[in-house]
Amino acid sequence: MLRQIIGQAKKHPSLIPLFVFIGAGGTGAALYVMRLALFNPDVSWDRKNNPEPWKKLGPNDQYKFYSVNVDYSKLKKEGPDFK
Repeated sequence: MLRQIIGQAKKHPSLIPLFVFIGAGGTGAALYVMRLALFNPDVSWDRKNNPEPWKKLGPNDQYKFYSVNVDYSKLKKEGPDFK
């Protein structure tokens, strides 16, 4: 497969940017899915020791990928503790 891609790139050098951007997009998508699987509070890999990981999040924990106008260090808890 890689040999075929290299052969096509040698025959048609204008395809090289296409291969680069397709590879970068696939790599970025794989890294984002890995980030969601490992660091998202909705995902529980250990159900015996931590069955509800979203309850351990404090109001200062940022779990969004990007937040435009919110400074998470200044937030205070607004709701009751459910335990």
